Amino acid sequence: MNIHDILKMLIDAGIEPNEANIEIKMLLEHFANYGAKDIIMGEKLTADKLAIVAQKAEIRAKTRQPIQHIIGFADFMGEKFIVNPDVLIPRDETEILVRKAVEIIEQNGFKDALDIGTGTGCIACMIAKLTDCQVIGVDISSDALRTALDNASRLHLFNKAIFRKSDIFSNVRYGETFDIIISNPPYIPPSEKEKIQKEVTFDPEIALFTKDEKGLQFYEKITKGAPRVLEKGGYLLFELGLGQAEDVKNIMEKNGFGEIEIIKDLAGIDRVICAKK
Repeated sequence: MNIHDILKMLIDAGIEPNEANIEIKMLLEHFANYGAKDIIMGEKLTADKLAIVAQKAEIRAKTRQPIQHIIGFADFMGEKFIVNPDVLIPRDETEILVRKAVEIIEQNGFKDALDIGTGTGCIACMIAKLTDCQVIGVDISSDALRTALDNASRLHLFNKAIFRKSDIFSNVRYGETFDIIISNPPYIPPSEKEKIQKEVTFDPEIALFTKDEKGLQFYEKITKGAPRVLEKGGYLLFELGLGQAEDVKNIMEKNGFGEIEIIKDLAGIDRVICAKK
């Protein structure tokens, strides 16, 4: 089996050709330490290394397990984050949320941030890395928090990205306040469970699905509780699910937030909403 055969195996399994090409490169770099430079230099791939790449690609093709789980890492904003079945795989759309948060933090000189439903810790870590903020990331999952801590350690973010077990605000301490709250909450309604991509089913359900039929459960809970721990003039930012922008805007207005801005992703979909207390 050669690289072309491995690529064909992925495409035959239903993986889009461009995506399959990217995944082959990821597998080659991770399991064979073989990249573009080696191709240019005319370096040959050994049979042993090719066999490992073929084996991993076969797992991908047969199970549709995400490539990030097979490798154990996901790329996010130029950094590699540890991923596993305990956490949501970071996605490109979430970079829009982080970049908007960083912009607001720098414009206002904010120092304290809260990331709700931190998962891998990718949001908390990148905000801590790119700003002067200390970020507390909270999650209800102990397993997710262990992964977040590992990621913060790898990025040397000691005392800048801190993690704590909390069901939204349940473990926010008395008198503790924040300049900005960020969250990529679960927003897929249960009725959509049967329609999602096979790859998404490898993410933890607790990070994906709400219990209400509009996917607004966590937007409502977080927005309702945010004013208690948010400084005056502070901001609340969410990543949005498809078609949820207007509903979330109404929830924010109802809870005393103003100056609401909705930001679209590259596909023109309303992806991030931010509002000021």
